[in-house]
Amino acid sequence: MTLSPSPVRPRRAVRLGPWSVRPAPRALSVCLGLVVGGFAVAVLAISTGEFTVPVPDVLHALFGQGTPVAELIVGKLRAPRVVTGLLVGAAFGMSGAIFQSLTRNPLGSPDFIGFTAGASTGGILAVVSGGTAVHVAGGALAGCVATALLVYGLAFRRGVQGYRLVLVGIGANALLVAVNSYLLTRANINDAATAGAWLTGSLGGRGWDHAIPVGVAVAVLLPVCAYVSRPMRMIEMGDDAARAMGIDVEGVRAAAVVAGVLLCGVATAAAGPVVFVALAAPQLARRLARSPGVTMTTSALTGAVLLTAADLAGQRLFAPVQLPVGVLTAAIGGVYLALLLRKDRH
Repeated sequence: MTLSPSPVRPRRAVRLGPWSVRPAPRALSVCLGLVVGGFAVAVLAISTGEFTVPVPDVLHALFGQGTPVAELIVGKLRAPRVVTGLLVGAAFGMSGAIFQSLTRNPLGSPDFIGFTAGASTGGILAVVSGGTAVHVAGGALAGCVATALLVYGLAFRRGVQGYRLVLVGIGANALLVAVNSYLLTRANINDAATAGAWLTGSLGGRGWDHAIPVGVAVAVLLPVCAYVSRPMRMIEMGDDAARAMGIDVEGVRAAAVVAGVLLCGVATAAAGPVVFVALAAPQLARRLARSPGVTMTTSALTGAVLLTAADLAGQRLFAPVQLPVGVLTAAIGGVYLALLLRKDRH
């Protein structure tokens, strides 16, 4: 007598208002682990430094029950930087997940298709024009949006195909990098130094005025990302197959591009062009969750933990010298990219 394999039971859908969710146990456990890990890294980053605050005092200060000294260090000096890092990492993670899904390419990241370079151009123009930090943030957001419109317009030909978006974006990225280098060579020494420091990407000196705009953007755009995530998974199987299922391919793609560009632009405006987080976070999340495609929530949580951990390492590993977070993420991203290419060889 032969035993037939047990049938695979499909996961039951859970209704959440207008949405239907099919929970995946591994993905849920990975998300829970990332939340716990992110909280642990955040508490460690707030606790350690030139003046150490014990973990219980950190927790008390977070709930408004700490000593005046602890509340000053935690609430005014360290918590804004950590919260900004978490939100910026989540924004970059979701942005990378969107564009990697749209292009069906693990290299389809804002870092490679010109959006980060466009944001850098806007920020540099604001710096060399004598603008304030608010002008630099606005210039970065405007530059990202303008570059996205240009790339999307050039890639549009009876719709936007993933490979066209990548090719046009790589060309735009190369052109904008050259423009940025030219602007730095023509700027005076002080403006060039300021722009160069901003281009590295850093969370130093970030306050609640940086964290709140990113938090608002993430809160507003997260439902949009959740709404388009399911149709995007269908589009990954091909435009014709998605249209046969009744999906408005170009409408979903346009909404996803808008959300991804705004997330990238707001994150860059808050922390500068921190590279490789948008590239690595979705792929790391996909491998952790063993998902066939990129996922928004897991990518956001992975990006938040990755950026905050990198910022903590930059502050503590080489103390008293502090490295900008962009240096650490570039190093991590370079190693990741080398491993990715090595894996593709096999």
